[in-house]
Amino acid sequence: MTRALLIVDVQNDFCPGGALATARGDEVAGKLAELLEDEAAISGYSHILATQDWHIDPGEHFSQQPDFVDSWPVHCVADTAGANLRAPLDVAKIDRFFRKGAYSAAYSGFEGSDEAGVLLLDYLTEYGIDSLDVVGIATDHCVRATVLDACRENIDVRVLAELCAPVDESRGDSALTEMKEAGAEIV
Repeated sequence: MTRALLIVDVQNDFCPGGALATARGDEVAGKLAELLEDEAAISGYSHILATQDWHIDPGEHFSQQPDFVDSWPVHCVADTAGANLRAPLDVAKIDRFFRKGAYSAAYSGFEGSDEAGVLLLDYLTEYGIDSLDVVGIATDHCVRATVLDACRENIDVRVLAELCAPVDESRGDSALTEMKEAGAEIV
């Protein structure tokens, strides 16, 4: 198996002080930064990949009266501080970024493409990556959607639950159960 680490949406707007903060966002960013500094821990990964919400005009995804199901406050606008990876994560440690949601909601990393327009699935296929360790924000939204899409593509998936932050703890637990039922390993 060729395994990659996929960091989902660990961005300023999803961490404390951001437009859609998760309570554990800074904790996850800090633990991920430590992981990426540990050469022995990351030596098993062929690639370190990251997704980013990167909204330009996502239509009804943004709302002044969000329902927090289909519509949300403005967040992760392209080329703003809110869309940047959260410190202390080091962008130099990331091999490739996949940005999603320019003109749509786009919860799954599989809706994202790199700067050359290559979709995440095509990238994984090109490099023979058949298994992923998935971490990030939010367990109950973008992590969930990304993992479910990976399972549908028959990619071996492990979710490193301690390196994920939910918007809502209860929905986060339900999302982990759903991901497990879809075939992901929760560790």
